[in-house]
Amino acid sequence: MTKQRFASVWDAIEDTPEQAENMKLRAALMTALKDRLAQSRISQAQAAELFGVTQPRVSDLVRGKIDRFGLDALVNMATAAGLHVELRILESAC
Repeated sequence: MTKQRFASVWDAIEDTPEQAENMKLRAALMTALKDRLAQSRISQAQAAELFGVTQPRVSDLVRGKIDRFGLDALVNMATAAGLHVELRILESAC
């Protein structure tokens, strides 16, 4: 059995490089949002109102239910939370 090394867990578990990149972006946005919520100490209900979503949706975010969020929704929530989202595009290492 040959051991493979991956730069990210997403590279190891996703079927394609495209899916892995999407998951990396989603994970980064979710982490930033969870950190912002923890810093601001607002309730999930207050966060839901701020983001324009339901409280159960914020609960999914806090619990890390990454499969329930697309990039668009996470970018919108980050902007509503007062975060600035930037995208850097780099040449692939492969």
